[in-house]
Amino acid sequence: MKEAVNESYDYIVVGGGSAGSILGNRLSEDGDKSVLVLEAGRSDYAWDLLIQMPAALPFPAGKSLYDWKYESEPEPYMNGRRIKHARGKVLGGSSSINGMIYQRGNPMDYERWGADTGMETWDWAHCLPYFKRLENALESPDDDLRGHDGPIKLERGPAKNPLFQAFFNSAVEAGYNKTPDVNGFRQEGFGPFDKHVYKGQRLSASRAYLHPVMNRENLTVKTRAYVTNIDFEGTKAKGLTYQRNGKTHKVEAGEIILSGGAINTPQLLQLSGVGDAEHLRSLGIKPVVNLPGVGENLQDHLEVYVQHACPLPVSEQPNLNKLKMPWIGLQWMLGRTGPAATNHFEGGGFVRSNEDVDYPNLMFHFLPVAVRYDGQKAPTDHGFQVHIGPMYSDARGSLKIRSKDPKEHPSMVYNYLSTDQDRREWVEAIRVTREIMSQPAMKPYNAGEISPGPTVKTDEEILEWVKEDAETALHPSCTAKMGPASDPMSVVDPNTMKVHGLENLRVVDASAMPYVTNGNIHAPVLMLAEKAADLIRGRKPLDPMDADFYRHGIHPADAGTVK
Repeated sequence: MKEAVNESYDYIVVGGGSAGSILGNRLSEDGDKSVLVLEAGRSDYAWDLLIQMPAALPFPAGKSLYDWKYESEPEPYMNGRRIKHARGKVLGGSSSINGMIYQRGNPMDYERWGADTGMETWDWAHCLPYFKRLENALESPDDDLRGHDGPIKLERGPAKNPLFQAFFNSAVEAGYNKTPDVNGFRQEGFGPFDKHVYKGQRLSASRAYLHPVMNRENLTVKTRAYVTNIDFEGTKAKGLTYQRNGKTHKVEAGEIILSGGAINTPQLLQLSGVGDAEHLRSLGIKPVVNLPGVGENLQDHLEVYVQHACPLPVSEQPNLNKLKMPWIGLQWMLGRTGPAATNHFEGGGFVRSNEDVDYPNLMFHFLPVAVRYDGQKAPTDHGFQVHIGPMYSDARGSLKIRSKDPKEHPSMVYNYLSTDQDRREWVEAIRVTREIMSQPAMKPYNAGEISPGPTVKTDEEILEWVKEDAETALHPSCTAKMGPASDPMSVVDPNTMKVHGLENLRVVDASAMPYVTNGNIHAPVLMLAEKAADLIRGRKPLDPMDADFYRHGIHPADAGTVK
């Protein structure tokens, strides 16, 4: 990587997170094109244990060195609680501080995308080749559904702790299936999960895509570079302004690609005059183009921890003891082994909580320890928990800047629990969880529910507990959605990733998703960026794959299961 001599580039990528890391790599493959990646956070140093050690994942969130520390407005349907939203303040973005869980989402998610007007090339057949291109699924069957030579190396499970097997077996006893690969033919069911951990170390998007190509002469990556606005000449994006090391810099570009994520991208668009014209004028910002969909359609996953005490000494709970942490850390530093070498989210499952949904609307993450994301452990010597919540809620929120100050966090309201569907599925989520946990296979390991606890029984009590206890799963998305220009709430052209009504400006990140997928969104963002890179470069997109996938009611009930 060379330091910039001039301040003009063919491509400027705003944000060095999951999407931006891919774009920095793919766009700079064309040696005659100069690429600048601007990341507002710091570098993801190899020596930084908190972002390189998988089991250290609870520690970066909430710390200003790693996290932008956003939070919602008082949520009107959650007793006025403000929900904290951690976002990665480091190269690699949130892929450097997340839970390292790799979920493509269900093929029906992309069929839903592709069913929208103008979105035909985002159906499952068109997205699958890009999932395959980015993956190196090290422990998946060598079939046509998984990739085996991409930059994202994926380890599976291994889910060897007896608590995992008890959980999987309990799910079967409750009437559900096991599945060999939730990212393969059949998502619906229970089994080990993929994780972006390689040889005991976090494999963030920046580690997989940017670091291997930092020596390219045409690629410049700048950290601690805070973009404050896009500079327009009429409706043409000519460049941008950023702050770095106490100085203000202006830089010109042939193309600007926004990859700051579902919070920063709509924020920067609004600051630059792209959004709802009336709102912008109220803040003294001259509108460049009226796009009322900027910041709207905000979607996320809300989740709770259902925690249980365990009567047998088989959980990872003792490893939360601070006296053990030096030895655990030493094991990891010397050989990338031991309890710190995994994210511990090694398995779970997907189910339909009612017969009205066509594909799984609930996802379970099973954890052989009872602890919250902030590190607060349950009051038990041994314990375990599942993370659970609705996966494609119809609740919608919005994001709006408060002022012209780029450093002021925008106002966000997610409207969690605001719809009948959302509330119904929340009650179903807890009842399905309790049904699984009450099965004979789990009985030897189950000393009782700690949270929410046996006093929470009725639908009303369940919903009240969710209001007080739920946290975001950290999947904000859909705030600058793809769609045709005929849709007044769409922001991005799905065939070019260009912002409607503007020249030389594109969006490539989670904000461009029209609907949130039914799992963790890191993998879908990677796929979206891989495909967008071809569109930006003018390359022929990968040919669609007509691959079969499991559909409830069409395939046999035991299709794709592991006995």
